[in-house]
Amino acid sequence: MTVILLRHGVSTSNTARTLAGRAPGVELTERGTEQAAAVADRLAMLPIEHIASSPLLRCQRTVAPLAEKLGLEPEHDERLIEVDYGDWTGRPIAELITEPLWRVVQGHASGAVFPGGEGLAQVQQRAVAAIRDIERTLAEKAGRDVLWVACAHGDVIKSILADALGLHLDSFQRIAVEPASISVVRYSPHGPSVWKFNDTGADLSALAAAAPATPTPGGEVPTATNADNGNAGHRDSP
Repeated sequence: MTVILLRHGVSTSNTARTLAGRAPGVELTERGTEQAAAVADRLAMLPIEHIASSPLLRCQRTVAPLAEKLGLEPEHDERLIEVDYGDWTGRPIAELITEPLWRVVQGHASGAVFPGGEGLAQVQQRAVAAIRDIERTLAEKAGRDVLWVACAHGDVIKSILADALGLHLDSFQRIAVEPASISVVRYSPHGPSVWKFNDTGADLSALAAAAPATPTPGGEVPTATNADNGNAGHRDSP
């Protein structure tokens, strides 16, 4: 099974440099809308059979063009929703970086619990469980491998990638996940393998073919790419 992890496009909170969290009404900017259309053009040539998404508006807007091209109805999954940042929701990033908890989030994420919100360890648990549950459901229904998309948020996707890479959650801030970037994880009976992460423009045609889920005898596996860092600095998470 192969999942394409898609982060939503640039949002109004990203450009305002605030922590959006689960605040309602956070829209895509004009740039974010352009990114959503570009992602749809990139992915529509692949045999994608399912789209799951965080129920938040910015994720819905991001997957809408792709869903229309593929003729699919996105499934909104609460387990893919943004981190509940509690009392931090909506506050300026410049203000939050002065909080003692910010340093905990950066260096000891597994112990970070947001005041009035949830802990990052909880986020990873629910997000990975969502991916695994959807994978099982699709496999049982189709009786074969399925290529699908999960659209979520920066910290949520980073926690999934940390799990797939075998990294401790405390290292998840070392993973970059830009707006509208894709990361690809293949799950096999031998465990997950990360094919791409933070990819914002590379050719994806190889995903349409039935590729091995484990390294070839020569040890070669598809490598991660980071073709465009133009959106670095737009974030909606610590």
